[in-house]
Amino acid sequence: MSTNSDKKWLIISGRSGSGKTVCLRSLEDLGFYCIDNLPMSLFPALIDSADLTQNRIAVSLDARNLPDPTHLHEILLQIKQHPHWEILYFDADDNILLKRFSETRRKHPLSDNETSLQEAIKEEKMLLEAVANAATLFVDTSHLSETQLRHLIRERIAARSTEHLSILFQSFGYKNGIPADADYVFDLRCLPNPYWQDSLRALTGQDQAVIQFLEDNSLVNKMFEEITRFLNEWIPCYEKDKRSYLTINLGCTGGQHRSVYFAERLMRYYQSKYPQVQVRHRDLKVRHD
Repeated sequence: MSTNSDKKWLIISGRSGSGKTVCLRSLEDLGFYCIDNLPMSLFPALIDSADLTQNRIAVSLDARNLPDPTHLHEILLQIKQHPHWEILYFDADDNILLKRFSETRRKHPLSDNETSLQEAIKEEKMLLEAVANAATLFVDTSHLSETQLRHLIRERIAARSTEHLSILFQSFGYKNGIPADADYVFDLRCLPNPYWQDSLRALTGQDQAVIQFLEDNSLVNKMFEEITRFLNEWIPCYEKDKRSYLTINLGCTGGQHRSVYFAERLMRYYQSKYPQVQVRHRDLKVRHD
């Protein structure tokens, strides 16, 4: 017999070209009952239904079927107050979206003879702003391949227990921009950089020589202690607030050494404290030995 803790009801939204379709198909492959592009006016009936026998439901929502702002606000408030519904919002950089539409030659749903693709992309962001602000999880797919996105959906969304906070430690390089899907960002660029050591330059924060170089430095260990002290203070507050996801970003210049090391070290530290802790390296280059 299923229990309330087994239920996972998801609303999938975001701008066109950001990965909503990939998400919905991935969830369907994982056993979710998926509803594509349900009119927003039907959401209250779906939310209040006493006959929701499906434990795993995913419903997509886009900018073409939104009600007026007042009604939209009421529906979003109703969704956020429901214990089982979560809103997942997918987005990407404007230039990335332009490139994706140009490469696939798909027509944007809001573009027409009087509205250019660039204008449609910006208009869609404005129309979905309230949905984005209400999201349980914001996913920036600018730097994700379809395979990586499917993995994220499988590991972080579909596999997450509704009873526990999902914590992601993500490394990145500032030269490629700050991730949009961040609850916290810690800047590590003030720490000694292994890149300037000839013997370490080609290595990464996963290699023992780089790990040893960093752990031998008192500033690195002090930074780790300060970050964990901060997170130990505030993660319980997110749990108390019934948050589903927490994304913590660690940044260095190139995203190869310091940020990778810190993401890995923090992941190991918090895996002993919380049941759902993951790591992702946004900009780490795969080395072929």
